[in-house]
Amino acid sequence: MSEGRLFDTMAFIGIGLIGSSLARVARRDGLAGRIVACARTDETLRKALDLGLADRVTKDPAEAADGADIVLICAPIGATGAIARTIAPVLKPGQIVTDIGSVKRAVIDAVTPHMPEGVHFVPGHPLAGTENTGPESGFDTLFEGRWCVLTPPDGADPEAVETVAELWRRAGSAVDILDPEHHDWVLAITSHLPTLIAFNIVGTVADLESSTKQEVIKYSATGFRDFTRIAAQDPIMWRDVYLNNREAVLEMLQRFSEDLSRLQRAIRWGEGEALEDLFRRSRDIRRSVIDAGQA
Repeated sequence: MSEGRLFDTMAFIGIGLIGSSLARVARRDGLAGRIVACARTDETLRKALDLGLADRVTKDPAEAADGADIVLICAPIGATGAIARTIAPVLKPGQIVTDIGSVKRAVIDAVTPHMPEGVHFVPGHPLAGTENTGPESGFDTLFEGRWCVLTPPDGADPEAVETVAELWRRAGSAVDILDPEHHDWVLAITSHLPTLIAFNIVGTVADLESSTKQEVIKYSATGFRDFTRIAAQDPIMWRDVYLNNREAVLEMLQRFSEDLSRLQRAIRWGEGEALEDLFRRSRDIRRSVIDAGQA
């Protein structure tokens, strides 16, 4: 490898928002000598080429993975197992396989059985994104100032883990390592539950009478606009998140429902002090998020 280069060849299986953003970083900083992109449609592959994100494109995951130093699975969680099974025959000792899914235990369980001896699987999750999808939606500063969490399974090769960590550091992220189960519980409350609530609130509006719905849309305030932005994310991706992290999400949803019942009671019975206490504690959390640089 030349100075500054991490990989001779990077293979992206999936070149949507996350994949295309990381490919842009690799291009910008010369992290790879060659980039191969794999996607399901000709249109997506054509865009990847037109945008200069890849040197070669293919619809075949195995063709993309063959000979790559690192294979990045940037597809919905539900597809990771099938992708791993498809690429397994071409993987060689020393290659690194990683992913970007927001659920880790299910991904590890789906991918690990297909990894040949000597191939290093290092699961990852960049905590960054927007509501947009497709290769044209990416940008090379997406990961700057954000966290990327790695959840290497027991016995993972330390050098491979460090290589993946360095990739994300080069993209501008701070890197942390968590146990897969702990990651899934934390993300259930910080990401999965808020997004589920957004989907539900916007879904409630979708079920309103036509005239009322139009007024809600017309007079949307900041709060509702934020919910619509969150709820505009990829439906397939989020379907797979909830199906593959159901235990943690259901536990957090139960806690939320209990807290919501207490809030409902406080409003019903005019318990102003209880409401003010909740709002103050909520404001403190917001300030903590800002202080942590995650706003």
